[in-house]
Amino acid sequence: MPRSARTPRSSRTPRTSRKKRSSLANRAIAASAALILGGGGLVAVNVYASAGEGRPSAAPPTRAQNVGRQMSTIDCPDAGNELREVPEQARGEVDRELAAMDTQITDAYRQFADRKEQISQDPGLAENAVLGPLRSKRTASLDRIAIAIGRVGERPAGIESLAGCSLRADDNAPGNPGGTGGSGSGDTGDGNDTGTGGNGNDGGQGGGNGGGNGGQAGNGPQASDFVDIQSVQPNVDRPRQRRGASRGTFTTDCGRNENGKFNPDNVIVAPGVSNGAHHMHDYIGNQANDAFATDDVLANGATTCRNQGDRSTYYWPVLRLQNGQDEADVDADGGGRDQNVGEIQTPSEVTLKFVGSPVGRVTAMPRFLRIITGDAKAFTNGDANANASWSCTGFEDRQLKDKYPICPEGSQVVRTFAFQSCWDGRNTDSANHRTHVAFARADGRCPKGFRAIPQLVQRIVYDVPPGPGFAVDSFPEQLHKPITDHGDFINVFDQRLMKTMVRCINDGRRCR
Repeated sequence: MPRSARTPRSSRTPRTSRKKRSSLANRAIAASAALILGGGGLVAVNVYASAGEGRPSAAPPTRAQNVGRQMSTIDCPDAGNELREVPEQARGEVDRELAAMDTQITDAYRQFADRKEQISQDPGLAENAVLGPLRSKRTASLDRIAIAIGRVGERPAGIESLAGCSLRADDNAPGNPGGTGGSGSGDTGDGNDTGTGGNGNDGGQGGGNGGGNGGQAGNGPQASDFVDIQSVQPNVDRPRQRRGASRGTFTTDCGRNENGKFNPDNVIVAPGVSNGAHHMHDYIGNQANDAFATDDVLANGATTCRNQGDRSTYYWPVLRLQNGQDEADVDADGGGRDQNVGEIQTPSEVTLKFVGSPVGRVTAMPRFLRIITGDAKAFTNGDANANASWSCTGFEDRQLKDKYPICPEGSQVVRTFAFQSCWDGRNTDSANHRTHVAFARADGRCPKGFRAIPQLVQRIVYDVPPGPGFAVDSFPEQLHKPITDHGDFINVFDQRLMKTMVRCINDGRRCR
């Protein structure tokens, strides 16, 4: 039976291991760009006037550079990150428009990918067939967002400056030396949170995935997105705990998604929108989680957690093997239709541990608190919000943020997410889904106005073949880069169990 005709993975037992072979406009500096066509070349003027902390920036490329560079993706300002203040009454409509803008980028990327060779020969085609139509659609969506906000509050000024997008190169790709050149216009500001994690040491071996854009359906990752973990120097600094620190831990066991619950929704970012993520997620914990799950639905949902007092939902992009084998979602949204292909791998181990503050006691999380850590669009947004760490078992004192690890024989791939550990004391969510929580400062203390809560540290392990033959799912235009990895959490602990967790952590005990 062909693989695509088999029972969907969401209703059958997935493979478990190799052994079974299975930033608004007033924060951004708008980039004023012009396309100058002539002599068969394309000159991008002032392509990036960067306002983002982690945003790529470089001198505008020369005509010769553009001719020699292969544009690889579409780069658009992330309007969602920039909308710091959205009245509660307008959030539903705004979230739906933001999700629509993601779909617009996905569709435009598909148009670009289908005509990449033509565009390289005729740069005017990029503006006429891809960037121009995309800008028009984004302008209309941004106008609808401004109207929705203006009905119940002050209409955001300058939001239209976020409409323009550009083409950019994958600087890791063969034939694309340094720089971030592109065509078109657009910029974005930095995010609120600064993630933690190791550096992106390079210099390791690649192999197996080279040439073109390689990897998933021809749009990444590259061999140069991988590094031999043994070539990386130890880079993990253990935080120093001060007197009065909450030293305890609380571990909850919710399985490894053995039952294969997947969907391409994101109820935090795009509630009520099917395929809001354009990539597939693994889910453990709450089994009622999809785009339409309300707090009441989650409160009554079944859970895979051993302690039934934990109905929280934990989800992250699936990891797939790039071995040429199709998965059951090869023709589905979030899967093949969004250029996520390959065999989905079930983790060999998942650990969900809540830890304390290095400087004092923690307070209970509010029920239905939502936290996103990392940035699914970090390849184009920059690394201001990136917060996933990659490593290998036996080498976890060496962490990578913008590379996938190549692990030696007998060692397994590890993804780690250390979630935000400070809460504003009022909100369970915010307009950009970030500003209601924050990371502790370098001294371990929370920013002014925030209080320490138990920090979720999520560790996911995979037994995959050695080498560069895997990638996480991503939005198509993010090219399956490791820096786009991210995790999502909604707290649905009951009050009694949350009190137990807080007491355990503050008392310095290790609890399960």
